[in-house]
Amino acid sequence: MFILGFAGCIGALRENTFLLKFFSVFLGIIFFLELTAGVLAFVFKDWIKDQLYFFINNNIRAYRDDIDLQNLIDFTQEYWQCCGAFGADDWNLNIYFNCTDSNASRERCGVPFSCCTKDPAEDVINTQCGYDARQKPEVDQQIVIYTKGCVPQFEKWLQDNLTIVAGIFIGIALLQVNITFPVMSYTEQQQINRIYKGGTVYENWKHGVSCT
Repeated sequence: MFILGFAGCIGALRENTFLLKFFSVFLGIIFFLELTAGVLAFVFKDWIKDQLYFFINNNIRAYRDDIDLQNLIDFTQEYWQCCGAFGADDWNLNIYFNCTDSNASRERCGVPFSCCTKDPAEDVINTQCGYDARQKPEVDQQIVIYTKGCVPQFEKWLQDNLTIVAGIFIGIALLQVNITFPVMSYTEQQQINRIYKGGTVYENWKHGVSCT
């Protein structure tokens, strides 16, 4: 994006048709790719949902092994107020949180603190709030942890904010179109001007030769 912006800026300042062509063509390609991605996302929405499910569950498995993945999962669960991909029981995939008898971890049958419902009165995060949470009846679980999965919560957010999301994408697309076409028009005009000037010079030279 930096190179693209640099080409557009320098091309406009120096009236360089090559850089302006580069800028307009690549901006057009980006617009086409965005349009294609939008259509594919609508057509293959079930496939995307499955990929999101696999992505979250794979990160759940590696939750304690990779600090970056751990932070990503915690942020996602806190932001979407969710737990696991489709529910809190997805944490059975993690060796520290699964409910098997062979699991000696203190976190057995629990969930990370990011799954816990938040009390506005608490200033300090209780990192042990998810201990033994999944051993409780489902009715009691809903009091202490989020029981909805992150995939359904993300789908719900998209549905609730569909107008805003669509408006943002349409606005970006219109901005790109409004930039691309004037640049292309300006580039063509510059080429025409150069051809015209070249033709005028040639005619003047020919006229001068014939006069002598």
